[in-house]
Amino acid sequence: MAKIQVILTQDVAGQGRKGDIVSVSDGYAHNFLIKNNKGILATPEELKKIENKKKKEEKRHEEEKVKAQELKKILELKKVEISVKTGENGKLFGTITNKEVAVALEQTFGIKIDRKKIECNIKSLGEHIAIIKLHTEVKAEVKIIAKAQ
Repeated sequence: MAKIQVILTQDVAGQGRKGDIVSVSDGYAHNFLIKNNKGILATPEELKKIENKKKKEEKRHEEEKVKAQELKKILELKKVEISVKTGENGKLFGTITNKEVAVALEQTFGIKIDRKKIECNIKSLGEHIAIIKLHTEVKAEVKIIAKAQ
């Protein structure tokens, strides 16, 4: 039974993920993978295309990481003040949410950050830290100051 190499163009259960190069039987490759657009023959030209695509992807990933690190430096120098309603003894009504932090960042500094990337759970007045995920490898810690209205 002849084995041939195929580059997967989609995730295939039991074989691998998109972009993987797998060795499969000739019949399986032609009758299933190639016929159903789940794979292409691993020719030298196709392998070169994949290599170039991976290089571009790595370069883009590095550029995003550098941008995230620059933004981290900017954010960590800033303090965000959020005015909140308080009850007796300086207790907050509810908590300061990540959405409120995102709005405050945009209004105060013009920096737009998706609220889903912000982690905070502020339940009292004073200075707190919110963690912002800027990149898979870069997190910034922003000082949040909760003050009474």
